[in-house]
Amino acid sequence: MERLGKSVIIIGALIIGVGIIIWLFGDKLRFLGRLPGDIRIERDNFKVFIPITTMILVSIVLSLILWLIQRFKG
Repeated sequence: MERLGKSVIIIGALIIGVGIIIWLFGDKLRFLGRLPGDIRIERDNFKVFIPITTMILVSIVLSLILWLIQRFKG
């Protein structure tokens, strides 16, 4: 149970960290969601947004960060 508590605290700290980054640098991150490959369909009463390229980029960055943390941790 103690391990679960630590995990929840770490996840919360990461969410707060991402929130602070978005708050401070939000105006500089406007390109996210507007990259080539992101699908945006807008009609009269219908909107669809599928950020394929943005999600691939976010996945690569998070994978790199987690790989670096794991590499230096042990």
